[in-house]
Amino acid sequence: MKISIITVTFNSDKTLEGTILSVINQTYNKIEYIIIDGGSTDNTLNIINKYKNNISYFISEKDRGLYDALNKGIEKATGEIIGFIHSDDFYVSNLIIEKYATEFFKSKSDAVYSNLYYVNAINTEDIIRKWQSGFYKPKSFYYGWMPPHPTFFVKKEIYTNYGDFNLKLKSAADYELMLRFILKNKIKISYLPEYTIKMRLGGKSNISLSNRFEANIEDREAWKINDLKPKFYTLFLKPIRKLIQFF
Repeated sequence: MKISIITVTFNSDKTLEGTILSVINQTYNKIEYIIIDGGSTDNTLNIINKYKNNISYFISEKDRGLYDALNKGIEKATGEIIGFIHSDDFYVSNLIIEKYATEFFKSKSDAVYSNLYYVNAINTEDIIRKWQSGFYKPKSFYYGWMPPHPTFFVKKEIYTNYGDFNLKLKSAADYELMLRFILKNKIKISYLPEYTIKMRLGGKSNISLSNRFEANIEDREAWKINDLKPKFYTLFLKPIRKLIQFF
């Protein structure tokens, strides 16, 4: 099966080359690599041009933010499976996409997710947090669970059937999408119990307590949008799960 990998970037010349190399060096040989750039003004475009023979589709234009850019990538993707890797992330080995393909084939699932390392932005060997997803159970979301979005690979037909990212949300569109796919529409998912991606610490929803508060408000909206009702403790447990990842 063809797997489409989408990278969204904007002025990411310090980290993008590592991301690109981690994709094009994968052993799996049916990868469609898509890069959506938001109109970078640094050296980003030169880096992309350096690897243009390994990139299936590329565009650079202003967008309405991360999720708008991801939606552009989804629209252009022609693979049966879609995955995302952001411009400051990279795969932990060259075998990762091979392992995802094997898991999709074995499990016959609609989506596969795994574990993620948060690492020091400068020294990427320094692991700061470990996001170990664990196996999904029907009530997992009610206890604050969600898989790390960069590890969440999904069949394109699921996006076609149930929609892409909701642009009304600024920081929780990935959470809303997974609620919609997994809890509301009950797609079949499978857990790959391995750490597959290193993400440099400093994501938008993790930068400060105020950002975390705003993200929590959007988390509530994500349930409301889908006509789902969380337990009174659900959205308190979600950030607590993040704190546990430091230990």
